[in-house]
Amino acid sequence: MSTMADVARSAGVSVATVSHVLNDTRPVLPHTRQAVLEAVEALGYTPNSLARSLVTSRTRSIGLAVSAISNPYFTEILQGVEAAALEAGYSLLIADPHDDPAHELKVVQLLHGRRVDGMIVAPSAEPDGLVAYLRRQAVPTVLLDRVLGPAGPEQGLFDQVCAENAGPMAELVTHLASRGHRRIGLVAGLPGLSTTSERIAGYRRGLAAAGLDADDALVVSGSSESTGAERATAALLGLPGAPTALVTANNAMTIGALRALRERGLSVPGDIALACFDDFAWADLFAPRLTAIAQPSREMGARAVRVLLDRLASPDREARTVRLPCAFVHRASCGCPEPRPADTGTSMESTSQSEKGTTP
Repeated sequence: MSTMADVARSAGVSVATVSHVLNDTRPVLPHTRQAVLEAVEALGYTPNSLARSLVTSRTRSIGLAVSAISNPYFTEILQGVEAAALEAGYSLLIADPHDDPAHELKVVQLLHGRRVDGMIVAPSAEPDGLVAYLRRQAVPTVLLDRVLGPAGPEQGLFDQVCAENAGPMAELVTHLASRGHRRIGLVAGLPGLSTTSERIAGYRRGLAAAGLDADDALVVSGSSESTGAERATAALLGLPGAPTALVTANNAMTIGALRALRERGLSVPGDIALACFDDFAWADLFAPRLTAIAQPSREMGARAVRVLLDRLASPDREARTVRLPCAFVHRASCGCPEPRPADTGTSMESTSQSEKGTTP
């Protein structure tokens, strides 16, 4: 097995220079760096990560805590995180908090105990314990998908990466209203999540833009999961003035809503129109195909890694919030004729990326 001394002899430099190249601890002339890297490749040298972490106080690892890893949405986010981390030379430690505040704190503590350099976390609906721990331990952290509210002492503590929520949801509602629907129901997510509150706000914004009055009875929580959405859809269908159109606020709840509609023998869009927030692979396989908002899941994961690396490089920089644009994917479940392939996806530039805080 090759050693650092072997690399140094092959490259014609000192062991210290090899260490500086591999650990980025001091600037090295480009031709010298190239010689070291070529020697590393030729000899098949593998650095001792544990020894290097003892010297640099860095493990080149990132902790990722996201719930429902089996959900295709979070799976795509994970793929984006993994690819960006690998490209930057970082390994990934993954844990599922199960959207439970107590378990969330436990898994974050465990990840921190593994000496990760920083964390990417999708916080639960009750993140107070998590926030207190991360603040007390001064853990470099990026909040992913779900952000802290615009007010309160937590705002500005962490970098945050998420998709636009309100604008795309308003787009779905105004589109359904343009089809003549006046009773539009919303199967909303788990209370307390920023995605839930922002999408409800977008729903109300869409109603207002269409000149429709908001009816609180038409907004029912599906708790961000399939079974809850099935119950919520049943409740909406049981109203004296049942909705003629339905919007589901994530992909899991779309499945639950479709199950409830099927059990009642209702067809989409013949009996009720349907549009969903979160596009997913199966949405294109239903008959009719589902009109949806597509989130930039992989880019969100990759951007979270890049923001975290910026934080590690500049610990004192101002916290920032990065919002990425979504796309309106126009299909037929909303009651429109089946669009031509060229018309199925429209990027929502009106809700394009924005960053609050220091520009990278």
